[in-house]
Amino acid sequence: MRAFVFTDAGLARQAGRFVWLEIDTEMRENAFFRQRYAVQALPSFFIVDPESEAVVLRWVGGATVAQLNAMLDEGHTALVQRRQGTPPASTAAPEASKPAAGMSPDALLARADELYGEGKNGEAVAFYRQAVVQAPSGWPAYARATESLLFAALESHDYATCTEIGRAALPKLRSTASAVNVAAIGLDAALSLPPENAQRTALVTEFESAARAIVDDAQVSVAADDRSGLYAVLVQARSDAKDSLGAHDMASRWAHFLEQEAARAKSPEGRTVFDAHRLSAYLELGEPARAIPMLEASERDFPDDYNPPARLAVTYKELERWDDGIAASRRALEHVYGPRKLRVMQNLADIYRGKGDVSAARSTLQDALQLAQSLPPGQFSESTVANLEKKIGSLPNP
Repeated sequence: MRAFVFTDAGLARQAGRFVWLEIDTEMRENAFFRQRYAVQALPSFFIVDPESEAVVLRWVGGATVAQLNAMLDEGHTALVQRRQGTPPASTAAPEASKPAAGMSPDALLARADELYGEGKNGEAVAFYRQAVVQAPSGWPAYARATESLLFAALESHDYATCTEIGRAALPKLRSTASAVNVAAIGLDAALSLPPENAQRTALVTEFESAARAIVDDAQVSVAADDRSGLYAVLVQARSDAKDSLGAHDMASRWAHFLEQEAARAKSPEGRTVFDAHRLSAYLELGEPARAIPMLEASERDFPDDYNPPARLAVTYKELERWDDGIAASRRALEHVYGPRKLRVMQNLADIYRGKGDVSAARSTLQDALQLAQSLPPGQFSESTVANLEKKIGSLPNP
């Protein structure tokens, strides 16, 4: 977004309407923000009422310039309505936790956005769902409401709603940027259904077919990382079908797409946007060494960024180049901070264990556990602590 969207002249008209703020949620002093607002994926965007600090609108994931402009316009309108005391007509109280009869699609959307902004995904699903179901043809907010509904449902593990809404939405959004995310979340949800679900096979087949038609459709203008995400789910679908050749073919197409996008980048920053995606594709192909030249270039271009050496460490681990992996991890640890540091340390511990140095692996995991337990609210995670304790317990006795 920083490299391709925020620098676009098409956003110029928004410049004076908002106070723009970027929050690094990994920094200790910003932990309160993650505790106060629902940062469940990156990137996440919030339009916040500065008087009440309430979230007026939340968007998760990448966006094109057109999508971002539409989101900002909707957020600005919603904020003006709040200030004027003229919210969309509704027979329900603002704090309603369930949709009420007589609520208009706009009123349902406004309440859904409030709940979604508070991270109450399960409650938000009910309002979003009712809004999109009863929305009139051509409702301007349909695409955004549908994407928010699908993400909230996926986070709530409500896979049935994801597939039902996704099936209804795809024909309406087929030629829009939203089609990629609708297909990706729908296919992800179908794959997440339990094997005993009688509809699982048919749903996976339907969404995979739609996703294949969309992923290479150049007429669909969408952020490259969103299209990359659809490739990733398609690889997962072929793996789920035990089709190793098909998975390899899709991963190869994914890598080719990303390499083309990186080659078109006009700056080193624009090129490195694709590093993480490309590494994932190369790992799926079983060819991690292909990532080394791009990551070495990124480390040269951005010597203070922990990401290139951290990704090199992952690559070297896959190649069993243990000493190179240790060196890359140490370079990354010089720059990384906050919860991200835990991922680097856990990968380093895996490298030590692969090398046969169980003592160093244990020491690294114990340091990571100590760090995890010291993180402030908003960054502290009980599941991370439990996972580290489990990994320590799984090490062979000295």
